[in-house]
Amino acid sequence: MSTSPRRFPPLLAAAGGVAVLGLAVFALRASRPSTPAPEAVVPAATAPAAGRSFTHGQGSTVVAEHPKQVVVFDLAALDTLDALGVEVQGVAGEYFPGQLAKFADAKKYPRFGTLFEPDYEALNAARPDLIITGGRSSARYSKLKDIAPTIDQPTDDAHYLETVKANTERLAAVFGKQEKGRALLEDLDRSIATLKQTTATRGRGLIILTTGGRMSAYGPGSRFGVLHEGFGIPSAAPTLKASLHGEAVGSEFILETNPDWLFVIDRDAAIGEGGGAQRLLDNELVRQTTAWKQGQVVYLEPANTYLIGGGIQSMRRLMEQIADVYAQPRQPTAP
Repeated sequence: MSTSPRRFPPLLAAAGGVAVLGLAVFALRASRPSTPAPEAVVPAATAPAAGRSFTHGQGSTVVAEHPKQVVVFDLAALDTLDALGVEVQGVAGEYFPGQLAKFADAKKYPRFGTLFEPDYEALNAARPDLIITGGRSSARYSKLKDIAPTIDQPTDDAHYLETVKANTERLAAVFGKQEKGRALLEDLDRSIATLKQTTATRGRGLIILTTGGRMSAYGPGSRFGVLHEGFGIPSAAPTLKASLHGEAVGSEFILETNPDWLFVIDRDAAIGEGGGAQRLLDNELVRQTTAWKQGQVVYLEPANTYLIGGGIQSMRRLMEQIADVYAQPRQPTAP
């Protein structure tokens, strides 16, 4: 997933408290030979190579066999690790929606800063075996790799589904979970192939993101374009420029495009700031569209789509939501 500054719920953690938690979580290291003080940590780039080398979004990194002390700075990676059955020892942030709810337990999963601002002091104290970045935290890779071996899990919007699969395979290989990874991907492929048999013949779709009373439209090759390229939904606006933030549009654009299906991502709801997509779209212009009249306005699960997008569970949930709405008999909206 591409990165850009975004509004996000407060993700605060006192550095001192986090450092203590980090030490507690990794206390098992106490039984090993004594290690240097935090300020004497040898940068991962110059540490003796041992383990396997993995190519990732920002180069290649030697990772110890089956790393145990893992800190994750990306919700999509956390989502995939959870699906693979990999336990992590530390996370970033305070907001863990949907399938990631268990990571809200700060006693079990100590905080190491936010997705945008790692707590370097706590990380130096904890000395993890592996750090994982991606999406919102990719910009911090260069600093994090000097603390511990770090791999970056990017998402290419133009090849979204392919990079989700590649990221899943990489993490499965790092943790010796190749069989589980293959099973997850094979199941996803089968389900998507079945879905595409339906979506290809059920009309054109338009993807809209709403936030703060404004709207942006996304087409093929964009951040949410997997609905088109991956799931086979014909685009109602194939000439939209592919971009991270989409193209600013209004209700007039939706009426002119007149999609058969309108897929809506409520960013405000995703980040815990209420949500006003339904009120925004319930107007005279949008009510004239085929999507509205046929009851085919679909509000995608906001946090799963906007925050966790790129994880294997997130992809599965998004696919299942699309499959469910296509399978249900639609009830035309009363005029």
